[in-house]
Amino acid sequence: MAEELSSSKLGTLEYWEQTYDKEIENFNEFGDEGEVWFGIQTAKRVVNWLKNKQVDKENSSIIDIGCGNGFSCCMLAEAGFKQITGVDYSEKAIKLAKSIAESKNLNIDYKVVDVLNKEENLNSKKYDIAIDKGTYDAIGLCPDDPRTKRYLYKEFLLRVLANDSLFIITSCNWTSKELENFFTESNEFEIVEEIKAPITFQFGGSTGSTTSTLVFKFKKSN
Repeated sequence: MAEELSSSKLGTLEYWEQTYDKEIENFNEFGDEGEVWFGIQTAKRVVNWLKNKQVDKENSSIIDIGCGNGFSCCMLAEAGFKQITGVDYSEKAIKLAKSIAESKNLNIDYKVVDVLNKEENLNSKKYDIAIDKGTYDAIGLCPDDPRTKRYLYKEFLLRVLANDSLFIITSCNWTSKELENFFTESNEFEIVEEIKAPITFQFGGSTGSTTSTLVFKFKKSN
């Protein structure tokens, strides 16, 4: 069993509300869309993977979990995907994401959603693809009972994913093996592949990347 991460302000709603409040000011004044979590290239790798797999752009429903300023959603829309939903528990994040999408004339559905709320099921809508770029990481940094919250996160996935759907997660706090062990431990998910990032460090004779991106397939239990 992987050890829990040390708690951080990054695991609190207060931090993100303050962050996005400032980013809203910057966008309104300067047109600055704000920080891209894990960088632009990470989002590009995920979008390119979907395009290379010839995912149906018209009919595949995609949910970006913890969408923040909506950068990944916008990139998906600009790549031709039509059914995109971005969710975040920060109202300020959703406000910023909506403003950015409107400025680009992009049709993206944004919602304020707390994925750790057991009652949240997005009106029973089922998605074909779920994307997470840093949200599972942030949950692991919560100052109170992160282990329980990580399982609440997984329960949310089980409620909103369609059978045979894809779940694509990028993390900088958990290794590929730790991600695989957590999401496959009860057999709802099976690993499809890892989307490799360029080698970004060398240490002690080993090479690696600062992030891990894994693709899982979701199988509903009978």
